[in-house]
Amino acid sequence: MDENGDDAAGSPDAATDPLADADVYRVLGPDGSPLPDATVPDLSDEQFRAIYRDLVVTRRFDERAVSLQRQGRIGTYAPCAGQEGSAVGSTHALADRDLISYQYREHGAVVVRDLLSEYLPYWMGHESGTEAIADGNVFPLNIGIAAHLPHAVGAAWAFDYRGEDRLVAAHFGGGATSEGDFHEAMNFAGVFDTPTLFCCHNNGWAISIPESRQTASDTFAEKAAAYGFEGVRVDGMDPLASYAVTREAAERARGDGGDSGDRDESDGDSADGEEFDGGEPRPALIEFVEYRFGAHTTADDPTAYRDPDDVEPWRALDPLDRMEAFLRETDRIDDEGVEAIHEEADEVVADAIDVAESIEVDPSDMFDHAYAELPPEIRRQREELLAAVDEHGEASFRRGE
Repeated sequence: MDENGDDAAGSPDAATDPLADADVYRVLGPDGSPLPDATVPDLSDEQFRAIYRDLVVTRRFDERAVSLQRQGRIGTYAPCAGQEGSAVGSTHALADRDLISYQYREHGAVVVRDLLSEYLPYWMGHESGTEAIADGNVFPLNIGIAAHLPHAVGAAWAFDYRGEDRLVAAHFGGGATSEGDFHEAMNFAGVFDTPTLFCCHNNGWAISIPESRQTASDTFAEKAAAYGFEGVRVDGMDPLASYAVTREAAERARGDGGDSGDRDESDGDSADGEEFDGGEPRPALIEFVEYRFGAHTTADDPTAYRDPDDVEPWRALDPLDRMEAFLRETDRIDDEGVEAIHEEADEVVADAIDVAESIEVDPSDMFDHAYAELPPEIRRQREELLAAVDEHGEASFRRGE
């Protein structure tokens, strides 16, 4: 039986649905229809369409970003195709004032916060990109695995200490649970009741290392029990389930069952349909079970460690297809509406690329902020570079010119 009470083994999707017999919370089936006994979040038609719009923009950004990297116009990039549902759905469940502590694949969170134009410059080598998303309550993305988690908990603790109605959603992959920083952050959050949501993205791999070699635990979610708070598993390729579980966890983290977001008008129902009426604030660990369709990064070759045929069953759970099917089935969108959203996505991403590529760069910037005073050798390198730029012109140092 799955968490919605369905006989997964006997369902028509059991043979093709990778999560058919998994103990995960779901709202939508693989075909986009609400599952029997599932509680569909109480959102307006406009809010449902906004979730779909952000999924489409994220996918389009992902496609363009990979293409840009192949053209040498941006650096190494971490594709997110297949994982948009968890990032978009969970971010819609938060308040704009809540802080997102970003790993490096949750591009959908940045899209929901309308920060794409500010964000893309980071991938083109401009530090201004990380500064800009911080202004939108998104911590600069973190490359060191799990290194951001103690900082995320510290920020949440500060919000609580100052009496601010804010929480932190900290994103990370399953591989981060093998790092000491993860356990230290979880322990601190559990002891001090920090308003922290630990968002674990279990896409089956930590680069090339499978989940089975990361942990002997049955799930990542159950690790929360060791630290005294709740862990829950959710179909991360189901945007509505990701929304519902994150919203309930956010309400518990706030501890008052009150408003958990600026973005919606839902009635405070929990993911299991029971109203949460307040209590002691508690952190939570959410395990989003999902799959990345592509490579770990554009520097990775996934065919070296996984069979391409293993990816295909997961494509049946594509979050964009499921959300679109749900909207069509419930008469919330039609062909014209879908086309309009795809056209908007093309424009949004194209505009972000234009903005990022219009940034004027100063070669000397790369030497700033690393040292209070440049060491002699670094100073020599800086002077040598600037002299070469003066002699040959900036165009000689630009790729493709």
